[in-house]
Amino acid sequence: MAKRDYYEILEVSKSASKEELKKAYRQKALQFHPDRNPGDKSAEDKFKEAAEAYDVLGDDNKRSRYDQFGHAGVNGQQGGGGYGGGFDMEDIFSRFGDVFSDFGFGGFGGGSRGGGRNVRKGTNLRVKVKLNLNEISDGVEKKIKVRKLVSCKICSGSGAKDNSSFHTCSSCKGSGYVTRVQRTILGNMQSSAPCSACSGEGKIIVNKCPKCSGEGVANEEEIITLNIPAGVADGMQLSVSGRGNAARRGGVNGDLIVLVEEEKHPEFIRDENNLIYDLLISIPDAITGAPVEIPTLDGRVKVKVEPGTPSGKLLKLRGKGLPDVNGYRRGDLIVRILIYIPSSVSKDERKILEKLNESDSFNPEVAKKDKNFFDRFRNYFD
Repeated sequence: MAKRDYYEILEVSKSASKEELKKAYRQKALQFHPDRNPGDKSAEDKFKEAAEAYDVLGDDNKRSRYDQFGHAGVNGQQGGGGYGGGFDMEDIFSRFGDVFSDFGFGGFGGGSRGGGRNVRKGTNLRVKVKLNLNEISDGVEKKIKVRKLVSCKICSGSGAKDNSSFHTCSSCKGSGYVTRVQRTILGNMQSSAPCSACSGEGKIIVNKCPKCSGEGVANEEEIITLNIPAGVADGMQLSVSGRGNAARRGGVNGDLIVLVEEEKHPEFIRDENNLIYDLLISIPDAITGAPVEIPTLDGRVKVKVEPGTPSGKLLKLRGKGLPDVNGYRRGDLIVRILIYIPSSVSKDERKILEKLNESDSFNPEVAKKDKNFFDRFRNYFD
């Protein structure tokens, strides 16, 4: 099924402010929070859907790309399921726990998600990928090598020498959170916050891993396969969920942010989804007409230059441009006719030209008397 519009999900207008977006998301998060809807799969799906919408609309860059390109601008693939498509519960609570921390739920919404322990998120990783027009036209699979933080293979990301190298945090008794009770005129108000003694982990490392020194991560090279969708543009950013840096001592990986760099084409100029090609023809061909070959991204095609074609006339080859990133349609190839004027001619050529200039067919004053001349000329540029 096609993804719903993010503004529709949060029930806000496209001009909504950040505060209005946050308020709308809080309402949705409260309505569909798993602790209020235990065992309700539909509510959990709506909870995730609202988080995904807020993740995009609450970020200025993501919101701008979404407003311009729709879901493909932030997911990199029509209909989602590709870059950044899909949130798990731990991801949501680690990113937006502060939004509903005052709802009366635990930081993770209860013991079903790790006893309320804080989950770290790794940092995002940014890379640039150069693409030519053929790759943009068809979409392409790219393998890139990146150096990033990965989970330590010796301790499996725990940061400890072995399983016996932990002890339960005495401050929070292993919960990862400490609870405070404050008396108010309305009665006792209870709130919870991550334990400062164990940084919300609920346990403390006694003997650290010798490989990562207790960090749980190591710097290594990794080959990542990217599926770039057709129709992307220079400067567009695609987000690959969970392929960024690993978090210290477990948690949620950051994202891989892919910046598209479009290589300049030797023959075509890109204008959104259209391509422009300058066709240089001779004066005789412009006068008498001629069949010519035009390059396209799919190979060469033949077109006919009609007799009497002026410089600047535009020919349109429908569907020979680039696809829309949302998959709606392809652009066109616009052929711009340019007539070659030599900078110098031989004596014999000059005599021929002077002779032709005496003919009424080459006299612009005669042409002006033709009432339809300028109408036809203007039509060339429609």
